[in-house]
Amino acid sequence: SVDENKLVEDAIRGMLEKLDPHSSYATAKETKAMNEPLNGSFDGIGVQFNMVDDTLLVIQPVTNGPSEKVGIIAGDRIVAVNDTAISGVKMSKEEIMKRLRGPKGTTVNLTIVRRGIKDKLIFKVKRDKIPVTTMDAAYMIRPGIGYIRLGSFGLTSHKEVTIAMDSLKKKGMKDLIFDLEDNGGGYLQAAAQIANEFLQKGDLIVYTSGRAAPRQEYKAQANGRWRKGKVVVLTNEFTASAAEIVSGAIQDQDRGVVVGRRTFGKGLVQRPLTFDDGSEIRLTIAHYYTPSGRCIQKPYKKGDRLDYAMDLDKRYKHGEFTNQDSIHLSDSLKYYTLRKHRVVYGGGGI
Repeated sequence: SVDENKLVEDAIRGMLEKLDPHSSYATAKETKAMNEPLNGSFDGIGVQFNMVDDTLLVIQPVTNGPSEKVGIIAGDRIVAVNDTAISGVKMSKEEIMKRLRGPKGTTVNLTIVRRGIKDKLIFKVKRDKIPVTTMDAAYMIRPGIGYIRLGSFGLTSHKEVTIAMDSLKKKGMKDLIFDLEDNGGGYLQAAAQIANEFLQKGDLIVYTSGRAAPRQEYKAQANGRWRKGKVVVLTNEFTASAAEIVSGAIQDQDRGVVVGRRTFGKGLVQRPLTFDDGSEIRLTIAHYYTPSGRCIQKPYKKGDRLDYAMDLDKRYKHGEFTNQDSIHLSDSLKYYTLRKHRVVYGGGGI
């Protein structure tokens, strides 16, 4: 039989692919999965885990989370959920996650194998809200130099970063390494809030402009808490979107230097159109520009997603990932930072 819903979904995806590389359609399930890591929390049992030899190995229970409260510890192996075996049956990670997660307040029985204990253990876990953090690390590298690594820009990112900044300042931080390598982006609001912490009130962070969308500027709303110490931003080819906005603002405002490889070049402004069933279309309406006027979005051929997808492969073949100063750009792509008038280049990415 023909699945009419799937036919419609495939038709929508096919049409959107002809517009640009990032206009897209997502089902309700896909939309929820995309937004969950950025929204600050989800309902579940509260464990960090890896799949080892077809078995779920608990790396660490979330502090004060449901699993820790009932006594589950690091090293435990979850072999069954509600009497259904999940170990040794080649069950997909997605299916296991589906069985573990559920609405707050519901319960799930977990069968545990623990090292040093012969019999299997049964734990009844009451699901709860599990916080999702976006900051991977924050510590002092050496006296005077702090390090913060941010994995994405979510609803809690600004609070996480400011708490880390205040803590590191108390430990004597005078200069900061801000690691945005492999940061694929997230919410514009979070990016603007975090960039604000490095800038003075009124400094331009980013602006958007499109054919049918007039220029809209995002400026620092107050003096940031880290306006004076030296800043180094680390980037690579997987630094994208919101992470490029922050990198570009710090660079163009001469607030710090960017060290690493050229960033991904994802700078399309997308407007979400949500349908009654929870599915969503994300439609490109404008481009992001750094304070100096550089377009963050790398060039693309309309409707040719394969060529776009091969960009990183081309960079590798040109030696960009392995050879110093392998990028040679045209003078027509020259821009200048706003205070010290240093040369920076456009053409996509930072």
